[in-house]
Amino acid sequence: GHVQLLPPQNVTLLSRDFAMILTWAPGEGYPPDVTYTVRYERQDRLDKWMKVPDCKNIPRSFCNLTCALSSFYVKVRARVKAVWGQSQSPWVKSQFKDYYSDVELAPPVLTLNVRENSIQVSASFPLPACVENLTWKYDLNLWEAGSEDKKKYEGHFRKDTVTINTTALRGNYCFSARALYESINLKYSEFSQPVCVLLNHKG
Repeated sequence: GHVQLLPPQNVTLLSRDFAMILTWAPGEGYPPDVTYTVRYERQDRLDKWMKVPDCKNIPRSFCNLTCALSSFYVKVRARVKAVWGQSQSPWVKSQFKDYYSDVELAPPVLTLNVRENSIQVSASFPLPACVENLTWKYDLNLWEAGSEDKKKYEGHFRKDTVTINTTALRGNYCFSARALYESINLKYSEFSQPVCVLLNHKG
């Protein structure tokens, strides 16, 4: 007789940090060496469950689906089952999600390159390789430490470097940026943690 595994719990399709990730929790009484298999289907092709090559017989309880998706413009849902030896659990489905309109953005990581009379700021994003060519942008804020008055540089494409003339700036200046993405409406990440530098410091 085969043990009937209980289904995985809390199966959720999340969109986070530019990625679409299925997460779940083990069912009750799972043995430690249980593995999981994930498939997904598109809303425009229901009942055609597609394999996710990186998520077959995996020991972990999440699966990054982003680069398995055949389109970013169609809602998808995923399902997962547990497997242990000859036993398997029933499949459990997630809700439908749409990468393009549901994706949540992570703040960009800023790199500062201080030159003699200028500073070059570039933003890098923790992007899955398959979404590299979508048109991500970022907004950059610059302010003197302690001041509320922010200078804004808005709508730069992800690969752009912003060059700021610093000849008139003296003291400690801070930079912060947020990612933005135009889908049906504009979406923004949180602003990144400020990065501060001393400019034209004599002494």
